[in-house]
Amino acid sequence: MSEENCCVVTCDRPLDQTFWENQYQARATGWDLGEISPPLKTYIDKIQNKALAVLIPGCGNAYEAAYLLKQGFTNVTLIDIAPALVQSLHDRFTANPNITIILGDFFDHQGRYDLILEQTFFCALPPTMRQKYVWKMHQLLSANGILSGLLFNRTFEAGPPFGGDVKEYEALFQEVFVFNAIALSKNSILSRAGTELFFEFSKNASVHVDLYNFEGITCNGCKSTVTAKYLALDGVLHVSMNTNFSEVLIVSKEKLTVEALQKVVSYDENYKIKKH
Repeated sequence: MSEENCCVVTCDRPLDQTFWENQYQARATGWDLGEISPPLKTYIDKIQNKALAVLIPGCGNAYEAAYLLKQGFTNVTLIDIAPALVQSLHDRFTANPNITIILGDFFDHQGRYDLILEQTFFCALPPTMRQKYVWKMHQLLSANGILSGLLFNRTFEAGPPFGGDVKEYEALFQEVFVFNAIALSKNSILSRAGTELFFEFSKNASVHVDLYNFEGITCNGCKSTVTAKYLALDGVLHVSMNTNFSEVLIVSKEKLTVEALQKVVSYDENYKIKKH
């Protein structure tokens, strides 16, 4: 088993609270570096404003948070779904007023942040949730907010982790964010050298980013047809459907109505679109 893997499962297995709690209880945390990732340390060292509201989702053992606090940051929020882990974080940071620790589902979280740091959270999610990830990140960031961190530049036989490449990520995040940087990390740890991308994306606050539930598609050909029809709508900038055809992310200049979107696919009685 690669040291990157916490286990070997397919993306069909529920990666829920029970799953992640079991990983921590069994100490099956092969992704854990035991320290802050060097690319993130370098990035944090360049940040001048220590009052930024910072969120670290799927925070794990939160080495990044510890480093932020050491560097004088005063508004750090952590969220993770595993109860045992979160309790250990409360124990570690109990005396520090500059950190908030939340037990919960990231996708239910509400707030507004200037900076969200990505470190092994994206790759821990089933690929079917990637459109939802993009939507939620855009939702949580302030108007000038930044999403930054590391993504894998490789694929895995099974996961988590789940990987990808630059082309895939650019297609996923386009129009939702402005790409300030996305390139091979120059100072990854040895075991990840050449397999990590460092990125920094700014929120595109000038667009509407909406996630919808979709029913009725059963093949990639139908997915391509529906995507093309939505892209043809006036003001639509980007359309991205997830890998099991159950959710569609639509980026537009103006707010779209569900009724208008349903009308576009009314040629097939099986197709139903609903606001997430």
